[in-house]
Amino acid sequence: MSSIGEYSEKVMDHFMNPRNVGEIEDAAVGTVGNAKCGDIMRMYLDIKDGIIQDAKFKTFGCGAAVATSSMATELVKGKTIEEALQVTNRAVMEALDGLPPVKVHCSLLAEEAIHAALWDYAEKEHISIPGLKKPVEDIEELE
Repeated sequence: MSSIGEYSEKVMDHFMNPRNVGEIEDAAVGTVGNAKCGDIMRMYLDIKDGIIQDAKFKTFGCGAAVATSSMATELVKGKTIEEALQVTNRAVMEALDGLPPVKVHCSLLAEEAIHAALWDYAEKEHISIPGLKKPVEDIEELE
């Protein structure tokens, strides 16, 4: 099986044509990594009145890490903070029509990056977001 054959068309599309790459000034920012594979994901969320107006990312990593970052930003845009908190790694994987088992950690990075950015927002705004836990910097802590 070729390495491309392991990835869905949606994964390849989000890797080759990633959505929402970049930074947002004065945004909530979450950065997470995986020391084992070297992937680093930074998520920027522009939140106004409890709604995510815009989301961008910068990811250093493999194609699956780029694709999951891209899809995660698409899934949270226009959502409330509470809805964004429900975007799990499983939701990211399903939206991409699946990932190879060795790349599931990339979807965990995406989920944690969202949570880390929401945590940053809560800290800056001095609010508590029900159900939000302090994010990890390295997702190996979750495994």
